[in-house]
Amino acid sequence: MASTVILSQTATLSSSSSSTTTTAKFSSLTHNPIFHTNALRFKSNKKPLSLSLTRKALRVSASSQSLQALIFDCDGVIIESEHLHRQAYNDAFSHFNVRCDPSSQQSLNWDPEFYDVLQNQIGGGKPKMRWYFKEHGWPSSTIFDNPPVTDDDQAKLIDLIQDWKTERYQQIIKSGTVEPRPGVLRLMDEAKAAGKKVAVCSAATKSSVILCLENLIGMERFEGLDCFLAGDDVKQKKPDPSIYVTAAKRLGISEKDCLVVEDSVIGLQAATRAGMACVITYTSSTAEQVRIIDPCST
Repeated sequence: MASTVILSQTATLSSSSSSTTTTAKFSSLTHNPIFHTNALRFKSNKKPLSLSLTRKALRVSASSQSLQALIFDCDGVIIESEHLHRQAYNDAFSHFNVRCDPSSQQSLNWDPEFYDVLQNQIGGGKPKMRWYFKEHGWPSSTIFDNPPVTDDDQAKLIDLIQDWKTERYQQIIKSGTVEPRPGVLRLMDEAKAAGKKVAVCSAATKSSVILCLENLIGMERFEGLDCFLAGDDVKQKKPDPSIYVTAAKRLGISEKDCLVVEDSVIGLQAATRAGMACVITYTSSTAEQVRIIDPCST
C-alpha cells in the first residue's frame, strides 16, 4: 500500500543511527512555505530513515537505498499559484465576454471559494471549463454569439479560452513578482547531491510549466531534471495515475521507490494509485480538502 504523510504539525526526520540524526520541523503549512529552514534533508548514508508525525500515529519508513526519486508537483508545491490561475481565467472570461447567464451583463467570474473547490476536484484547465459549462450551460461569448452546440464548436471555445488564459498566466509569471515556495530549491539541490533523481509532474499545460520552472527554479535546475512531464504528455489528468506511472518508466525505476510531493487531494490520489509514497504540503487553497483525508483510505 502506498504511504501518505500530511505535513501539518511538527514532524521529525531521523536516521536509526544516533550519530547521524537529522531533525526537521514542519510548522502549520496552511499559509506557510513547503519546508522551513531546517526541513527535510537527504543524506548519502545507507541507514534507514523514518518520518513520524505527532498529529497521527503514522510512520513512513524508507531506506536511502530504496528511495531513488523525488517527484514534485508544480502548482501549489513549487509555486503557490492557484490564485494566479484564477486571475488568469477570470481575465480570459472578461476578454471574451463569456456569459453563461444570457440575462447577465457581467462576464463569468470564479470567486476564490468556488475555485478552491473546483481545483481540488478537477485537474487541468480544459476539464475544469468543460465541467463548468456542462453544469451551468454553455456560454455566449465574442467567439460564438450563441452558445456552441456541436462538439467541435465546444472544443474550439475551450481551446481558445485556454490559450488566452495560458498567455495571461505567463505574463503574470514573467512579471517578476512571483517566487518559489521557500525551501523548494534547497530540497531539490540536496536530493540531487544525495544521488537521488528529481522530477516534476504537473497537470498544467507544458508551456505554462516550462515558463514557471525556467523563471522560478532557474535554467540549470530545470535542465538538470531527470524527468519532466506536463498535462500534454498523458491522455488522462490527475487523479488518474498515468503521469506518475509514466514518470517512473522514464526514470527507469519502480513506483515504490519514488516519493511524491503534492498539495491536493487530486495529486494525492494520482500518486498513491500509481503505488508511490506521497507527502502532502497543503496551501490555503487545499487545506480544507487535505485535513479530512484518511491516509489509509487512498
